[in-house]
Amino acid sequence: MISINPTNIFPFLSGRLIEQQATRVDAAHQLLTTGTGPGNDFIGWLNPAAVAPESLIDEIVATAEHLHSLADKMVVVGIGGSYLGTRAVVDALSTNPNTITYAGQNVSAAYHANLLGELDNQDYVVNVVSKSGTTTEPAVAFRVILNHLNAKYPAGASDRVVATTDKNKGALRQLATQNGYKTFPIEDAIGGRYSVLSPVGLLPIAFAGVDIHALVRGAADMYALSETGDISSNPVLWYVATRNLLMLKGINIEVLASFEPRLHYLLEWWKQLFGESEGKNGIGLFPASVEYTTDLHSMGQYMQDGRRIVMETFLRVESGEPTLLVPDGNPIDELAYLVGRGLTDVNEAAWKATAAAHANGGVPNLTLNIPKLDAYHLGGLIYFFERACGISGYLMGVNPFDQPGVEDYKRGMFSLLGKPGASQSDDSRPEATHIQFG
Repeated sequence: MISINPTNIFPFLSGRLIEQQATRVDAAHQLLTTGTGPGNDFIGWLNPAAVAPESLIDEIVATAEHLHSLADKMVVVGIGGSYLGTRAVVDALSTNPNTITYAGQNVSAAYHANLLGELDNQDYVVNVVSKSGTTTEPAVAFRVILNHLNAKYPAGASDRVVATTDKNKGALRQLATQNGYKTFPIEDAIGGRYSVLSPVGLLPIAFAGVDIHALVRGAADMYALSETGDISSNPVLWYVATRNLLMLKGINIEVLASFEPRLHYLLEWWKQLFGESEGKNGIGLFPASVEYTTDLHSMGQYMQDGRRIVMETFLRVESGEPTLLVPDGNPIDELAYLVGRGLTDVNEAAWKATAAAHANGGVPNLTLNIPKLDAYHLGGLIYFFERACGISGYLMGVNPFDQPGVEDYKRGMFSLLGKPGASQSDDSRPEATHIQFG
């Protein structure tokens, strides 16, 4: 499903050194597979086929078809894992990604006002995604969207809302029961950033026309491939060993690099996955991303010649891209040597040249080869990263399934906004002042 090209790792790490990490990596792997590591109450995502059995997938597809009978536009209300995974798959695979629009991933007044203006002239349905229903950003946005929906469809608004939320409790579950919304469960044992292959992501992904049966099947096959503790036959373990060894050698940043613009939000999802999972106790690789060849003309100089604290992981799609050839034209642009060559060939050459140049410049890098950008292989890639993240967190000695630091800003925001019962901020720094110029 996924192969690894290690050519540009071996100048920095020997194959023998990687193999010597097998015992440590497998110990971390066993913590995950046996459910004996910290945060083991949040590993419900581990077996994709159990998370989304065929009967549930069929129900999700039927619901998506019903919603399509009402409207061709869905508003997904959510933030973080309730939003990024969905957008990663939809933008990568849907032939019409604009069928999904998003709310609640920020609290910008301008963004949501513009969205309401667009919805004035469109039929739409809503999928609100929140385990509790009280997370500030999506809760505020859902109030705004629901107010618009009720005004636009006074007789049938409830049929246009699906709530993906806790099975038994929480504000959104209560609201769904009161209003008769169709619901799908967010299992207690699945945290947001590991939830894309559950109903959290599967409903809007299905609405966007992506084959969610294939998506889950790809994840299930990667699950089977990654069960072995043998580092030589498990690409997940090899990736984990490599990135952790490089961190021990002084690498501070992992840059995920793609040559395919459709993967933009997959990079964003990956950054949340690893950032929230590993960034604790003063350790962890900082997850960053670049999109080539665009960013070769902005970040390329730093990657080639900046501080040597960076490793690079390339995502390479091997085949299945459209055939688009460079046409003949005016020779003044000096492109005669490319006439008749495919743009895919040009992109492939850019990857090869970039990986080699960055390695020569002192940046260790590896390439994850994805046979084809389709639902099956993208499902496998998502699961690859989820499993790698859990194992890598344990290898670093942190709980990869909590996010205590995220709560700090929430407490401060609640205090500033006067939320009843919110503790007063203990920030003793004076309120920021403005330096006036001119």
